[in-house]
Amino acid sequence: MTYGLIVTVSTPVETYDALHHALLRETGGNVEGLLVHIARVTSEGFQVIEVWESKELYDRCNREVLWPLAGKILGDQPPEAGPAAEEFEVRGLVVPQSQIAL
Repeated sequence: MTYGLIVTVSTPVETYDALHHALLRETGGNVEGLLVHIARVTSEGFQVIEVWESKELYDRCNREVLWPLAGKILGDQPPEAGPAAEEFEVRGLVVPQSQIAL
């Protein structure tokens, strides 16, 4: 089942930039199960909006790819505040250039 979430992080956007670039280097932008990823700067730090094929693939990516990379980048220093995630039901998604339509 499709899984959507919004993650708001109270950490400087430079942390996002470093992690995003490391993830692209590691995966070439090919992350199994990820349908769309959008990030934006907020007054507190940054926010990420994602849609995944399933929560299981999201959890696996976090466990096997994202958190190990975050550990390398952040060392033992976690973000100032843990990410606040809001899950949402995906009612529709169209990405014409990628030929995705849900």
